[in-house]
Amino acid sequence: MTDPAAIRDAASVLVIDRAGPQGPAVLMGMRGETAAFMPSKYVFPGGAVDQGDAAIVCATPGPGCLARLDAHLRTDAAARGPAIAAAALRELAEETGLMVGRPGHAAVNWPEYAQAALVPDASALIYVFRAITPPGRPRRFDARFFVIDAENLHGDRNDFSRASDELSHLHWVALGEARRLNLPFITEVVLAEVQALVAAAGDGPLRAPESVPFFDNEGPTPGFQRID
Repeated sequence: MTDPAAIRDAASVLVIDRAGPQGPAVLMGMRGETAAFMPSKYVFPGGAVDQGDAAIVCATPGPGCLARLDAHLRTDAAARGPAIAAAALRELAEETGLMVGRPGHAAVNWPEYAQAALVPDASALIYVFRAITPPGRPRRFDARFFVIDAENLHGDRNDFSRASDELSHLHWVALGEARRLNLPFITEVVLAEVQALVAAAGDGPLRAPESVPFFDNEGPTPGFQRID
């Protein structure tokens, strides 16, 4: 049995649609009211890294991103950069039905990608934030947050017909309006960072931040640092 309070590696992805009618928008959904972790809160697609994520045939982010993902690993951490990035794409596919990939067939694949004849491609993911859930919560995660431009999505970005029922009310939320939703505190903080990133990009490509904020709540004393 897995200890529910043990820290699990996790990944979340903020998909940004910069062509939204009200300006840049982010994809969000609401967790169920009976969920053990963050019930009834609006969140980004994401979840815990699965053991099989390390075996997925998947184009990875660049070496700079991977180095940041592997920085300051916990002593009990099971997942490394490629598995964490793969988990972000898997959770996006499971919870929203949306995929990021290139045509082809991988020897090891997820059903959603296999049916679409796609190989997952995490090369466009931008690592922007990390936070470990504080002690005393029913679930604890070492969560890495990624941003990706919706232009990298395969197919119709508004088609959620293949989504699971883990998140309800899936929709694109204008970045300027998202913080009015019922959000976890850390989601508000991540949104502020990403708003600044999108504003800095203007009409150009989204770029990695100079450093990644890291709220380290692994032990009894919280800490904050930046991953260069």
